Amino acid sequence: MAYLVNTEEGKELLAEVRRFCEKEIKEQCKEYDRSGEYPAELYKKVMDMQLHILELPEEFGGPGLDRVTCAALLEQLAMADAGIATAVSASALALKCVLMAGTTAQKERVAELMLAGSLGAFCLTEPAAGSDAAATKTTAVRDGDDYVLNGRKTFITNGSTASYYTITAKTDKSAGTKGISMFLVEKGTKGLSSGNHEDKLGVRTSETCDVVLEDCRVPASALIGPEGKGFSVAMKGLDQARSWIGCIAVGIAQRAIDEAVAYGKQRIQFGRPLTDNQGIRFKLADMVIRTESARQTVAHALTLMDLKLPCGTESAVAKAYAGDVAMEVASEAIQIFGGYGYSKEYPVEKLLRDAKIFQIFEGANEIQKIVISSNLLGK
Repeated sequence: MAYLVNTEEGKELLAEVRRFCEKEIKEQCKEYDRSGEYPAELYKKVMDMQLHILELPEEFGGPGLDRVTCAALLEQLAMADAGIATAVSASALALKCVLMAGTTAQKERVAELMLAGSLGAFCLTEPAAGSDAAATKTTAVRDGDDYVLNGRKTFITNGSTASYYTITAKTDKSAGTKGISMFLVEKGTKGLSSGNHEDKLGVRTSETCDVVLEDCRVPASALIGPEGKGFSVAMKGLDQARSWIGCIAVGIAQRAIDEAVAYGKQRIQFGRPLTDNQGIRFKLADMVIRTESARQTVAHALTLMDLKLPCGTESAVAKAYAGDVAMEVASEAIQIFGGYGYSKEYPVEKLLRDAKIFQIFEGANEIQKIVISSNLLGK
């Protein structure tokens, strides 16, 4: 089962990416998962394959692919390693904000950085502002032709390795969400640094750390969109990005199915392969039903985006449902492996560890239910 890729170019690219992930990513990530070391050489290979610029528009040097084809490629990367796919997706979220609200100069600069082999970082979450993203404490004070930023962002994917950052900060403390603006800040800007690096349960090949702003001075031209529109830009970016998180979760689930099938065929119990057992077959069938259903929620949301139709509800559905499916299917894969599934010698325990975050980041699944119900009720 897979996303529907309609063009010959897309099919050839999908086959190429599948071979690349099998040869260069899948097995190589095991040691990095154990050590927590940042796999710089693997990211270089991913960038050489241009998998980090899938969503960069053709006019700025991107591949010009439709989103469902991009999802098929991202799923292949996620099946090989969800951490690297997460870093690529988080970078694309920063890109989305610039594409939606940035100036032509900002778009061209971000494209230039990405084409040179760079990732971006989306900086919204703070120590006291997680699901309540509007409670941001980071400030941006106008000083002549500049803004001076102060604050701390936390749980930032690509936090120290990104070349550019889209950062939300309050330009008017009295205006609530309408007082939040967004800024494009490049790596190397004085006052911008990284802080605590997280030692995570899963997706350990992606880097997650604090981003610290200490009297970080940027020109007024760094403002993305009008002053006071930063929260809106961030929310619109997340509306789109959640489908891609769902896509990665589907990749985890598909890998779990593949591993369970391969193991079940060669594992002999009571004189026959596990997959001859009807109970195991039904379990596998349920795993496929859930995974394919999740894949289609992702494809539907992405198709709406390509058609430039509203997709906030559909993207939230895709993210929430696929995140839950990834956890369920990875857990079932461990059950099929039995005691071996609980051992780090086999790959399925890693899939469960990787899957958990997909119920949490880019809006916890409980937040997705708020989004879905609010849209349903017109609030």
